[in-house]
Amino acid sequence: MRICIAAVGKLKDLERDFVDRYVKRFDAAGRSLSLGPLRIVELGESRAQTAVERKDDESLRVLRTVEGCEFSIALDEGGHTITSAAFAELLGKKRDQGVARIGFLIGGPDGHGQPVRETAHAMLSLGAMTMPHGLARIMLVEQLYRAATILAGHPYHRA
Repeated sequence: MRICIAAVGKLKDLERDFVDRYVKRFDAAGRSLSLGPLRIVELGESRAQTAVERKDDESLRVLRTVEGCEFSIALDEGGHTITSAAFAELLGKKRDQGVARIGFLIGGPDGHGQPVRETAHAMLSLGAMTMPHGLARIMLVEQLYRAATILAGHPYHRA
C-alpha cells in the first residue's frame, strides 16, 4: 500500500532531517509488509485574503495531490485520537482490504477547509495540544514507522 502525505508548508532543515530519517526507516520496515513507499508532497501556503479563502484554496490543492488514493485521513485538532497500536491496526486493515494508496492530509496554519472536511474518510488528531505543522509531520512519519514495526512484531514499540 503506497502512502502519500500532502502537507501545506515548508519544513525547516532540522525538521526535514527528522522526517527524512523516519521516511527511510518506514520504507525499509514497510517493504516486507506491503507498506510503502512513503511520498511527501509539500505545498505552499495560500496567499488568499481571508482565512476561509486560504483554507479552501489549500484544501483543494491538498486533495488534488492525493487524487487516486482510495482512503484519506486528515490530521485535524478536532479529529479522533487513537493509540499507536490502533493506528497500526487501521493501516493493516486498509492494506488487507486491498487499498492500494492511502493519503494523509496536513493543512496550513488556518487548518482544513470544507473541501477536505467533506471528502476525508477519517479525521485524526495527534493530540489535544496545538503544534507547529512541521512537528505534526515529524510525529506522523514516526507513527507510520512505529505502525510498521508493530505490524512486523519488531520491539521498537514497547507497549
